[in-house]
Amino acid sequence: MKNLLQRLRDLFTGPRADDYADLEQDYAYEDEYEDDEDPGDIGSQRQLFTALDIGTAFAKAMIVEVRGDHAEVLGVGRHPQSYAHMSDGIVTDIPGVIANCNEALLKAEQAAGGVIAPSAVIGIAGELVKGSSTTVSKQRAQPTKQITAEELESLITAAQERLLKMAKERIAAETGYGNIDVRLTNAAVISVRIDGQLVTNPIGFRGRHFALTLFSAFAPLTQLGAIETVAQGLDLTLVTIVAEPYALARCLSSNASADSGAIFIDVGGGTTDIALVRQGGIEETRVFALGGRAFTRRIATSKGIPIKEAERLKISYSNGELKGSSHDEIQAILAPECQTWMDSVELLIEELSKGELLPPAIYIVGGGSALIDLHQRLESFPWTERLPFSRQPIIRAVQPEMVGSILDNEGMLESGQDITPMALAYQAVELNNDNNVLERALDRVINNMHI
Repeated sequence: MKNLLQRLRDLFTGPRADDYADLEQDYAYEDEYEDDEDPGDIGSQRQLFTALDIGTAFAKAMIVEVRGDHAEVLGVGRHPQSYAHMSDGIVTDIPGVIANCNEALLKAEQAAGGVIAPSAVIGIAGELVKGSSTTVSKQRAQPTKQITAEELESLITAAQERLLKMAKERIAAETGYGNIDVRLTNAAVISVRIDGQLVTNPIGFRGRHFALTLFSAFAPLTQLGAIETVAQGLDLTLVTIVAEPYALARCLSSNASADSGAIFIDVGGGTTDIALVRQGGIEETRVFALGGRAFTRRIATSKGIPIKEAERLKISYSNGELKGSSHDEIQAILAPECQTWMDSVELLIEELSKGELLPPAIYIVGGGSALIDLHQRLESFPWTERLPFSRQPIIRAVQPEMVGSILDNEGMLESGQDITPMALAYQAVELNNDNNVLERALDRVINNMHI
């Protein structure tokens, strides 16, 4: 995963610029620390991070301590977002979002016993966050010559340039503006093959056919700037911004077979994110603007009641508390919206498949996924008839205990709505452990391309 720290220095200026120099010294992890240490002291001994999910419906903050290849949850906080502050996963009122995130952060710090973690991993979502993968290959004129770092970087550069061009074209087509500035949020080398053989480090190998698959996610600079401003307003040191579908797929990919993969669906308050993991790596992400709030608005409009009352009614329905005619009424009201949601899921999964066989597992997460009607639509959908599945896929709701790398010893995490902040926390784990040849080559390419 590419760290945004250096590129954020170049993109944004502000009073907190000097903080980044101090942050670089905080990554030397030590396995032991004193029991009587001040809980607010992050120093060089404790690797403390704040994972911040700026959701459409809720701001969620999670304080974690990274220990090697896992992280322990120290505190969790949530606070509702106003309809005026967020729209379809995008910040629309920066001061309002700062206030909401601050409440969530204070709750997390209180739950953590006063521990403060200024280093932050923040998620980004919305329809204009574009994630794709591409494979580039070259036929080497001298197959007996060893592959060099320069050859590897040349191939990564070609792949990155292609993905950047694709992202700009997709955003231009959807917005109608051809000059929107976009920036890289995440990049990962999915696989490298030499004469068809999969290798983890191509340097020193010989061969004629050299192929590399790269995944990259891009977002408009406007959205990245808003998140940077929110981080400044919260007095957080922004370590990285992560595309949430990417974070989700990375976090949960261990639940899927390396060969078959899985499809991950995150139903948030304003959007639904879909990520495809196939053959051990994330291939594509897609987002559409339909989430839990759309169902709430449908109930409010149909019954002529305030939004807050409609939300309470939706939650009661989702929890199975409504019976008889009351249950049937809400089910009928939500049916058209649920069908629209299912149609959108089908369309985007068809795009993701590119006509190739899809993995036989679908994982659903997010606060909006609590609506049982969505599970029923997924369960009853004729997948094998409409899309390239070899068999009816398993539909499974993801719960916090399924995320093995994030330890919740105090039982603070409640449901599928906590999975996204857990996925962001997992990125902090990866930040501390990513240091292989491919990652270093990718970092050099990205720095040279200034994206």
